[in-house]
Amino acid sequence: MEVEIGLGKSGRRAYGLDDIAIVPSRRTRDPEDIDMSLQLGPFKLELPFLGSAMDGVIDPAMAVAIGRLGGVGVLNLEGVQTRYDDPGPVLDKIASLPKDKATRGIQEVYQQPIREDLIEKRVAEIKAAGVVTAASLTPQRVEQYYRLALDAGLDVLVIQGTVISAEHLSSQREPLDLYKFIADLDVPVVVGGCASYHTALHLMRTGAVGVLIGVGPGHACTTRGVLGIGVPQATALADAAAARARLMEETGRYVNVIADGGIRTGGDIAKCVACGADAVMIGAPIARSLEAPGRGYHWGMATFHPELPRGTRVEVGQAAPLEEIIRGPAHENDGTMNLFGGLRMSMATCGYRTIKEFQRAEVMVAPALQTEGKVIQRSQEVGMGK
Repeated sequence: MEVEIGLGKSGRRAYGLDDIAIVPSRRTRDPEDIDMSLQLGPFKLELPFLGSAMDGVIDPAMAVAIGRLGGVGVLNLEGVQTRYDDPGPVLDKIASLPKDKATRGIQEVYQQPIREDLIEKRVAEIKAAGVVTAASLTPQRVEQYYRLALDAGLDVLVIQGTVISAEHLSSQREPLDLYKFIADLDVPVVVGGCASYHTALHLMRTGAVGVLIGVGPGHACTTRGVLGIGVPQATALADAAAARARLMEETGRYVNVIADGGIRTGGDIAKCVACGADAVMIGAPIARSLEAPGRGYHWGMATFHPELPRGTRVEVGQAAPLEEIIRGPAHENDGTMNLFGGLRMSMATCGYRTIKEFQRAEVMVAPALQTEGKVIQRSQEVGMGK
């Protein structure tokens, strides 16, 4: 149902993850019986989890660590890892920048050109560890660099931008034809981001094995302020799930819906799945790990845009080892640790054995979910009151 904004404009009401709640069903299950696996092309991942292609989140060592924990870390092939032989001092510099000079300082860091030899080297480092190797390129540069990554052993290619469409128009250059490009590749491709039914459907029709859903919800993203563009994540995911269902009716082909951005807790991951997601791409929650390359800081892919930055550097701190954040055991009670233990327990509590079953869970609009009965926690800044 649309809401009248004014006499000349109306629009749908949309909901974020904080606006909804999952309703328990009539049955429960043992947590040990839950299957959270994700099929990404020919690769079966133990966890439905991609690490965001951001320089404060993923370097080769972090990608390997995530792979060994059951997910896949996506390396940004246009970041500091492919611009500098030794990214360590560069990452130290970014972490040390004063708050009021962070954006300008990051822009300067990324003026260094991308090096083809480093693309090959970084991909090969991850591949040598025996984990699924994934990396990201923007649509503007994917044709220039993808072959280097494939020759170095890339398993999954992610074509990612703030907003991607299957029909880019340009009077200046020949745009990337996603339909032809993906059809000619021998590796699975994930594309995104997008946040609407029609865009998701068109991207699914390109032959991609997964579509990233999320425009603006990321913790370091400022797109919603800079461009005024975005869709709250719960609604964006539900719309994408509807597009997936239509594609299934048309072709019988299943495309993974991957929630990208705005996730803080295991409960948020569970809500993403209940709204239709098959997996999540997360950045800030694992940027808090001791192993993350950001030194306790996190910044978006568009933070260093030379003309119109659409991200900021945020301080997330260094909270715990990566394994504790992903698999536990948790020593905090706010849902930010053992993220996938939270998802497993949510599925078990609601009685759903697989991710696809959990997508059928009942949800309701629940604006009081975060505050009802939590006055004491808020007053003491503990638990859900932090």
